[in-house]
Amino acid sequence: MPKPDDRSDNVDRIANNIQNTMANLRESEDFLKAHSDEMNAKDREALEAKNDRRERAIEGLREEIADESDSQQYLK
Repeated sequence: MPKPDDRSDNVDRIANNIQNTMANLRESEDFLKAHSDEMNAKDREALEAKNDRRERAIEGLREEIADESDSQQYLK
């Protein structure tokens, strides 16, 4: 028998993912500020590209939270 689809904690899990991603982004930005002059261009560009992906991921997760919140309100 399959498990029932329980999405009651999706908003909380997504919010936690946003917080973790933002913390990683800030830590990486701080690292770049402190050490970018010591890094080679390839590594610096790779880290900057990763931060760009993190920013896009955060935007997507925020949209997902809005969708989940709307869905949960609809189901109530």
